Amino acid sequence: MNRIIKKAKTLKGEITPPPDKSISHRAVMFASLAKGQSRIKNFLWAKDPLSSLNAMKSLGVEITITDSKEIIVNGKGLHSLKEPDNVIDCGNSGTTIRLLSGIVAGQRFLTVLTGDDSLRYRPMKRIINPLSLMGANIMGRAENKFPPIVIKGGFLKGISYEMPIASAQVKSAILLAGLYAKGETTLTEPHKSRDHTEKMLKNMGVNIIINDNTVKLSPVDHELNCFDITIPNDFSSAAFFIAGACLVPDSEILIKQVNLNETRTGFIEVLKNMGATIEIFNITEQGGEPVGDIFAKSSSELKGINVQGDIIPKLIDEFPILCVVATQAEGKTVIKDAKDLRAKESDRIKAMTSELKKMGVKIKEFEDGVEIEGPCKLIGTEVYSYKDHRIAMALSIAGVIAEGETTIKDANCVDISFPEFYSLLEMLQK
Repeated sequence: MNRIIKKAKTLKGEITPPPDKSISHRAVMFASLAKGQSRIKNFLWAKDPLSSLNAMKSLGVEITITDSKEIIVNGKGLHSLKEPDNVIDCGNSGTTIRLLSGIVAGQRFLTVLTGDDSLRYRPMKRIINPLSLMGANIMGRAENKFPPIVIKGGFLKGISYEMPIASAQVKSAILLAGLYAKGETTLTEPHKSRDHTEKMLKNMGVNIIINDNTVKLSPVDHELNCFDITIPNDFSSAAFFIAGACLVPDSEILIKQVNLNETRTGFIEVLKNMGATIEIFNITEQGGEPVGDIFAKSSSELKGINVQGDIIPKLIDEFPILCVVATQAEGKTVIKDAKDLRAKESDRIKAMTSELKKMGVKIKEFEDGVEIEGPCKLIGTEVYSYKDHRIAMALSIAGVIAEGETTIKDANCVDISFPEFYSLLEMLQK
């Protein structure tokens, strides 16, 4: 499905973004490993988290959904999972296939994991290597590069592992396998990635020690605690509307009850350094995470800056929309140290370079990032989403500041994380 975007005169209003995708995945997976009944409210009913929910059902977990869309998981403990009758389809979800690999690595049965056309070309050596070191019998297609992945779980041992890249998915896979391992599991990242897994496992009674970028998990000799959680709203989804408010003249948007975990909010830090007007207030806690309201409004004097190093893992999902913001900033914006973006739902570095050039942007592509010279007058044209939800939404925000009409090809991919995106965008223009 294509979507036509027209230039917006203003964006004004109050919105509530969808529930957090990362926490939705983890909530249903971790509850399945606990002993007892867990209740999950405000789950993200989108394609990616549903892949995780259906995967746990395939492993024999009893999951029911109430009329009010509350999820009830009747977990029977770490060792209660059953061999699936068929291959598990993880859809488009890298989180599902990587975290699930860590879980089934500790099971004494065979599991085969696959996904859609995009997922079958996402890199898997980054989890296959450490899980193999822990003792799992695991292999993938094309010399262990890609899914499908075949895992014969069994007896695991803890390892000390230096991660080549900062990745919450890889970190989580290793920690989940560590729940089944004999001996401590220690891993160190080059930069700290999002820490939802550590927070949730600690709340479930797992002994986890965090020291800067190093996480140590002790062997589990008891069942994990069940839990009730109300999932906070997704910062990465809110980011598109934060950017829209900053870029469209005479705009003001209030975004309610957003997850403000410090490992996720690098985008706000960068935008403020560029001169954006953003305020955060009403900070409370929800589901073990800090949440608050975000107010963003038009920012007419943005300036280009350098973005690299430790901040990159804190805005890894916001790279596409940051590129759009950079097109309206005075001077050069350079984004580096983001090579892992070439291995997401699409090659996001290549995708944003290609499509923004079509709209008239002066952009240079590097192996690990881009350089954008602004401000640029964007011209509406036909652009391609690469069937990547974050590319589609970023280009849509570019469309609301571009002259003429912008056609987003394959825009329905937003359903992966944010099915209501276009209806909210239209509502803010009225």
